Amino acid sequence: MNLLEKSLFSTLKSIATQNIVSHYHNLQQHRTIVKVRLKWVKNRGLDHIIDVQTDLKAACLLKDAIVRSPVGYLTAKSLADSQKLLGLTVPTLRFIRRYPTLFEEFPHPKYQSLPCFKLTHIAKNLHDQESKVFEDNQTDLVERLSKVLMMTTNRMVALQSLHPLKWDLGLPDDFDKKLTKKFPDHFRIVKGTNGLACLKLVQWPEKYAVSELQKMNDDSSPLAGYREFKKGKAALEFPMSFPRGYGAQKKVKAWMDEFQKLPYISPYEDSRGIDPNSDLMEKRVVGVLHEFLSLTLYKKTKRNYLRSLRKELYLPDRFTRIFTRYPGIFYLSLKCKTTTVALREGYRRGRLVNPHPLTRHRDKFHHVMRTGLIYRSKGVDILPQLDNVLDEEESELTDEEEIELTDECDGTSDAETGSDED
Repeated sequence: MNLLEKSLFSTLKSIATQNIVSHYHNLQQHRTIVKVRLKWVKNRGLDHIIDVQTDLKAACLLKDAIVRSPVGYLTAKSLADSQKLLGLTVPTLRFIRRYPTLFEEFPHPKYQSLPCFKLTHIAKNLHDQESKVFEDNQTDLVERLSKVLMMTTNRMVALQSLHPLKWDLGLPDDFDKKLTKKFPDHFRIVKGTNGLACLKLVQWPEKYAVSELQKMNDDSSPLAGYREFKKGKAALEFPMSFPRGYGAQKKVKAWMDEFQKLPYISPYEDSRGIDPNSDLMEKRVVGVLHEFLSLTLYKKTKRNYLRSLRKELYLPDRFTRIFTRYPGIFYLSLKCKTTTVALREGYRRGRLVNPHPLTRHRDKFHHVMRTGLIYRSKGVDILPQLDNVLDEEESELTDEEEIELTDECDGTSDAETGSDED
């Protein structure tokens, strides 16, 4: 595509978006789509994945904490209050002792009765390999983080909101220092209006302003989007995978058909001119949440992490109701005493679709964890070669269980605490 074509396409895209927003802003000042009360359906396959990855994430966070430690180990005393922070349902000391292939226990050099934990040589090798994965995928990392910042109103996010998302977004442990130093033309640390340190996007990379949904519906022609708009087909449809029985319900089908016909507003477009009480704004919110989850490595994150970004992403106060209102797009899990939201299209037959290189490395890390759990009494002596093919477990996605839980499920007790009222 030459410069003239790019300029023309950008102009036509801007005109089309403005026309769509203006048209629906004038005609849809109130909600017109009749919504259906839906049951929440438990998906045991996705719940199992979330359960397994909760332990994997905790082990990786402990590994990073040991690497950060100036003495190269953690004491049992320092782990005492970390259970909630790690998202564990068991005490951290009991958890870390489950995995002798990763964490080696030894008495404190000065206080013999105080247990300490350091990384095994296997864990150190895995950490070195992980560092190389980060290094090899820096371009992808910069794009993913840039797109998160591009979706925000001021192109910046407080570091205290980004740090809990490191695991989900595939960011290195010290991303705020490394990335700002290596990519000063992309990121900068600034002080926000509330006095908090924030990561700010230095410049707007137009090539990144394409959502995952737009990529899925992309055409080889640069003017394809505008031609479809001229034909009256401006809306992009979200992939949907309903639990058993939903797709055949006439009311649900009629509702989703009307929803899909609404114009798609890119999460990278300024939407502050849209009526916040309109159906169009609701579809815009669905689009923002869909894009954010698409940017995560496992196509899922904790609900409270999204709550912490509500204002930055220009989301309504009670936006989390969207997750139960559109069960064909999102799945809400209540596993591990917390609430996790996942993108249904991200998984197929119990496996992650198009896994990232970092998730493949984490599979290896999980294999070592599982080996240590099975053979705790023998420890690292029985550890197989790391290059062996991983024996991945197949999750069953067919066991679904209906539970009477409608939009009001946001009131479910949550180990993370907090309500929809921010």
